[in-house]
Amino acid sequence: MARKLNKQDALDYHAKGRPGKIEVIPTKDTKTQWDLSLAYSPGVAEPCKEIHKDVENVYKYTAKGNLVGVISNGTAVLGLGDIGPEAGKPVMEGKAVLFKIFADIDVFDIELNTKDPDSFVAAVKALEPTFGGINLEDIKSPECFEIEDRLRKELKIPVMHDDQHGTAIISAAALLNALDLVKKKVDKVKIVVNGAGAAAMACVKLYVALGAKPENFIMFDKDGVLNKSRTDLTDRHMQFATTSKITTLVEAMKGADVFLGLSVGNVVTPEMVKSMAKNPIVFAMANPDPEIAYDTAIASRPDIIMATGRSDYPNQVNNVLGFPYIFRGALDVRATQINEAMKLAAVRALAELAKSPVPDIVNLAYNERNIVFGPKYIIPKPLDPRLLSTVAPAVAKAAMESGVAHHPITDWDAYKQELNNRLGLDNQLFRVIGTKARRDPRKVVFAEADNVKILKAAQVVNDEGIAFPILLGNENKIRAIMEENSIEIDDVVIIDPKSDEMQEKRHQFGDLFFEKRKRKGFNHYEARKIMRERNYFGCMMVETGEADALISGLTRKYPDTIRPALQVIGMEDGVKRVAGMYIIQTKRGPLFLADTTVNFNPTAEELADITLMVAKEVKHFNITPRIAMLSYSNFGSSQTPEAQLVAKAREIVKQREPSLVVDGEIQAAMAFNKEILKDNYPFTELMNEEVNTLIFPNLTAGNVAYNLLQEVAGFDAIGPVLLGMKKPVHILQLGSTVRQIVNMVNIAVVDAQEKCRKIVESKEKDKKKKK
Repeated sequence: MARKLNKQDALDYHAKGRPGKIEVIPTKDTKTQWDLSLAYSPGVAEPCKEIHKDVENVYKYTAKGNLVGVISNGTAVLGLGDIGPEAGKPVMEGKAVLFKIFADIDVFDIELNTKDPDSFVAAVKALEPTFGGINLEDIKSPECFEIEDRLRKELKIPVMHDDQHGTAIISAAALLNALDLVKKKVDKVKIVVNGAGAAAMACVKLYVALGAKPENFIMFDKDGVLNKSRTDLTDRHMQFATTSKITTLVEAMKGADVFLGLSVGNVVTPEMVKSMAKNPIVFAMANPDPEIAYDTAIASRPDIIMATGRSDYPNQVNNVLGFPYIFRGALDVRATQINEAMKLAAVRALAELAKSPVPDIVNLAYNERNIVFGPKYIIPKPLDPRLLSTVAPAVAKAAMESGVAHHPITDWDAYKQELNNRLGLDNQLFRVIGTKARRDPRKVVFAEADNVKILKAAQVVNDEGIAFPILLGNENKIRAIMEENSIEIDDVVIIDPKSDEMQEKRHQFGDLFFEKRKRKGFNHYEARKIMRERNYFGCMMVETGEADALISGLTRKYPDTIRPALQVIGMEDGVKRVAGMYIIQTKRGPLFLADTTVNFNPTAEELADITLMVAKEVKHFNITPRIAMLSYSNFGSSQTPEAQLVAKAREIVKQREPSLVVDGEIQAAMAFNKEILKDNYPFTELMNEEVNTLIFPNLTAGNVAYNLLQEVAGFDAIGPVLLGMKKPVHILQLGSTVRQIVNMVNIAVVDAQEKCRKIVESKEKDKKKKK
């Protein structure tokens, strides 16, 4: 089901802070007068003279080689039509964001105020010195064909109209794999195409390049079947026109092997699908409503292979699988164009990637145990981190082999490593956590629901399908805040633990709490009375299964929130203490930091417990922990008790889990400097791969470190994640932002999924033992 987006949230997202979604950031030091004299006058004259001598030096001394122009006139903006260049600008900025986050390509978006192809082409030609490549976007048909054709011929940099070729490339990869599964030949299959716009024409042309026969296509536009007898068809359409007497989609579908839909929703019926050949392939890509609903198509033919343009069903044909990586490969060899060979290389690379074993981080993202090649997985998932190092090299090789590359690559292993280093293979962790949470949303109770930030976060997680919020507090006050801030949450559950209506529930919870704490300082009256407090009431909801997780701490001190959790829910079996962990997102990938919130001065034994607990949590994210246990000394260089404590803790960890990659004591900077480690400490386990987990010797060090990384360095953070609890309770930082609260809910939901899975597995084991 498509999730509702709040209009005001969408407007605020684009308007608040710095308007828009992109900015320009210097890549060189600009701190001193010396830096500025190099950046501009007089130092800038030197690269200018070198480029004047040889224009190819522009790639050496400027950003041109990593810069793409996303250029549109706003005449065919996604689902909105001809809304003009200014109104299309948010979409172009969005495209720029996708280029950056998936392939580390910089973008200037340019909106041209012209519908005339001659003017459009002239403007883009004049911009050629600026860019390494041009991504044409949202230009209406038929002008888009002429504009792209002319620019490809007249420019010496790669040009691609993604609306045409993106869908063609991704769907072609899906088609190859679908045909492989059903053992059909591309040159034999009968293909029905509903839609004859830019994307549809690019699709059929690419399918022909893969071996499909033009005479095996039957295409429809808004006026009916493309037939040779029609006088209104362009030459481009005429090559796919039929001489058949078929006039309707119903007739065309009989015995067809493949249906390709790039038209409008709900034009294909179950009866049409039933009339298709054995093992039919249906790509219904109209958005948001496919030509036939996924569930309807699957129900009508159990032997069907189905793809749509939607993310909530298998086999999503998503252009983000293509354009970032195609341009990455083209830019890296300085290709003069994106030709058919490069497109076909992308097609085959995508098809082959879907057949290879799926990494754990992808299974995690889509809440699957083991995604494998088959009818429900014929194209890679958009969050697959291997796309960059798979598709870009394939495109680069094809550019070289077809003679359009000016800067050939010689060391392919080094190139793939460079690609992985651009973003970090695990750098998609935050998106992965969110995707996993949405696959199986849980009930999350918010203990401080009379706070506007909490309510905004509750709206976000509800609208995005991350969680079902339960709000604790005075209902009148909560609803007044919601109304004042235009916050809408469908079918919201609001509970006031102090209300008369909750007296029976308070007594029930109080009695259960009394049983837990009757010999630990609570009498019966106090146990019932304390259930008026929202943290205790909320924890008891989680303990009894009325909620799956608790979020609190935005307006209270950490101890005041953690105490009810420990008293009501308690620690996991075998755990001696809880700990706090932050996840910090860096250019290297995620960094896991602990303990940052709970244990003041742990002993060596306690520090070892914390390390093992963190390692276990990192593994839950399908990431192999590589742990540095930090101090102010390196491997015995100081004999002080503090340094020796860390070294002793590392020994205990290795005794308990010998295979764990962990070393220390070590200074924080040293843990990341492989050159110094190689020269001075070649024995360390941290030599081979990047450290991703930092264990601090005490609370002060951990707390200071994560605050500096977050506030001064500006890294995104999720946390503190509370480790060692029997059930999910997560405590916010005082004054967390809405985004940080949403991040924490994502973690809480994934935590609840994992703990639920363990309970189910434990019960299944018990059943087997009894048998």
